[in-house]
Amino acid sequence: MNRRMIVPLVALLLGVAMLATAAFVTLRQPGVGAPAPSAIGGAFALIDRDGKAITQRDMLGKPYLVFFGFTHCPDICPTTAMEISQMFEALGKDAKVNALFITVDPERDTAPILKDYLSSFDPRIVGVTGSRDSIDAAMKSFRAYARKAPSDRPDTYAMDHTALVYLMDKQGRFVTGFNLKRAPDEAARDLRRYL
Repeated sequence: MNRRMIVPLVALLLGVAMLATAAFVTLRQPGVGAPAPSAIGGAFALIDRDGKAITQRDMLGKPYLVFFGFTHCPDICPTTAMEISQMFEALGKDAKVNALFITVDPERDTAPILKDYLSSFDPRIVGVTGSRDSIDAAMKSFRAYARKAPSDRPDTYAMDHTALVYLMDKQGRFVTGFNLKRAPDEAARDLRRYL
């Protein structure tokens, strides 16, 4: 082979190899049933409705939903808890699935208050609270937002907060925002794919 052809040939082969590597990294699909990597979700250390420590490791092995709210919420939070309860009922009592109701108002939402509030809903909805710092860390990991909202009365307040329901897979990875605004049977069919 001519020596003058070696340098262009090597450059061409390196270019093809770099292009193939870039295509592989850019176009490859995650494994079947595995969501693409996400920056949503992650470590949390909170307290459940029974006063016991709960972390993301306790949720592994079955899919779960996460939603943020507070017990003094007049509409969105109880509606979401009811929609999840109806969907869980459609799934059946033996379905291995949970939901975490993470308070955005730990100053008022203690473990006993969460336990009482959620007693009207499916028992697979687990209310969790913690210190302000631990709640803020959980909100940060889920990219959630909350702030105190002004009230007409100085002795009370409401909370503005993220109303998204997060679907996490069996490995604790974020899958998608889960749509509850449909018939419970339809939502149950969708969630069943992750059981």
